[in-house]
Amino acid sequence: MSYIISLIIVLGVLIFIHELGHFMVARLCGVGVEKFSLGIGPRIFGKKIGITDYRISALPLGGFVKMIGEEPDSEVDPADIPLSFTHKHVFKRMMIVAAGPIFNVLLAVVIFFCFFQIYGTFQLEPVVSSVQDGTPAMEAGLQNGDRIAAIEGVSINSWDDMVAIISDSHGEPLWMSVRRGESEIEVHVTPVIKSDQNLFGETVDRYVIGITASGEHVRTIKLNPIEALYQSLAQTYKVSELMVVGIVKLIKGDISTKNLGGPIMIAQMAGDQAKQGAANLIYFIAFISINLAIINFLPIPVLDGGHLMFFLIEAISGRPVSIRIREIAQQVGIFALILLTIFVFYNDITRILFS
Repeated sequence: MSYIISLIIVLGVLIFIHELGHFMVARLCGVGVEKFSLGIGPRIFGKKIGITDYRISALPLGGFVKMIGEEPDSEVDPADIPLSFTHKHVFKRMMIVAAGPIFNVLLAVVIFFCFFQIYGTFQLEPVVSSVQDGTPAMEAGLQNGDRIAAIEGVSINSWDDMVAIISDSHGEPLWMSVRRGESEIEVHVTPVIKSDQNLFGETVDRYVIGITASGEHVRTIKLNPIEALYQSLAQTYKVSELMVVGIVKLIKGDISTKNLGGPIMIAQMAGDQAKQGAANLIYFIAFISINLAIINFLPIPVLDGGHLMFFLIEAISGRPVSIRIREIAQQVGIFALILLTIFVFYNDITRILFS
C-alpha cells in the first residue's frame, strides 16, 4: 500500500506542476481554459471560477487542461475567438505547450535549491579506506588512513579531484604527497587500466591505482543562496544530460531496453525512497520531474514535443500542418505509446518475477 500511495504522491505532484505550467502560460497569453483537472476520468468534486472548472477526477494517474479552441477543427463560438488557443499566434501556442515540461524542470531546480540551501553540499575527502592487493597503490606502499594531499604538485581537496587526475594520467607515473599521521611522505604510483561498468551498464576502461574511499571522511560545505542556486542548476543540467544520453544510447542500441521501467518500477522506487524519509522522496520527485520533462520534449505526436514540432513547421512554412497529416501522426504516436506502455509493464513484471 505504501508503494501505491508513494506513486500517487509522486505522479500527483509532477502532473499538477506540468498542467499548472500549461494553465498559467495559457492565461498569460489570453487563452480561455475550460477545465483544469488533477486526475482523469469522472469528476469527483471541484469548483467553477469564471469559465474554468477546477476539478479533482477519479483516476489520480493523470491530469489535463482543456482550452477553448484547443483542437484545430473544433467549432468555436465567434464570441470566444479572442480566447481560442488555435487563433493565437504560433509562438504563443509554442510557449503554452512548452510551459508544461519547463515547469517540471523548474520544479527540480526549486527542490535542488532547497536541499542545497538547507543541507549544503557534501565532499568526500581524499582519505584511503583500503588498498587492494597486487595494485600500484600496494606496490607504492599506500596504507589505510593515508590522506592524499597533492598529486604532481596539485593540491587535492576531495576524492573527486584525485580520481580526475588519475583518470587523466594515461598511465603516466604520478608523484603523490601523502599525509600519514603527523608526517608527510612522497610516493611514486603508476596507474593501470581497469575495465568497469558505467551507469548505463557499458564496459569502460579507466585508470586506477587500487584504493577505495573512506565513507567516514565526508566534509559538509554550507552554501549561500547564490551558490545553492548555481549548484541546483548544475545538478539539473547533469540529470538532464544523463537522461538525454541514456535515450540516445537506447535508440542506438548501446544499452539494453530491459533498463526501461514503467509505473510499477516508479512505484517501487518511490516507496523505497519514502521509507527512508520525506526528504528522500522529495529529492526523488526532482529526478523524475526532469525525466518527465525530457520525455515530453521528444518529437512524438501526442506528446508536447510532437505539438511543438508541428508548430515549428508552421512557423517556418507560414501555414499550419494539415489536419489530415496531424490526425495520422497522432494515431501513429498513440500506437507507439501503447506499445511502449505494454513493453515497460512487461519489463516491470519480469523484473519482479525474476529478481
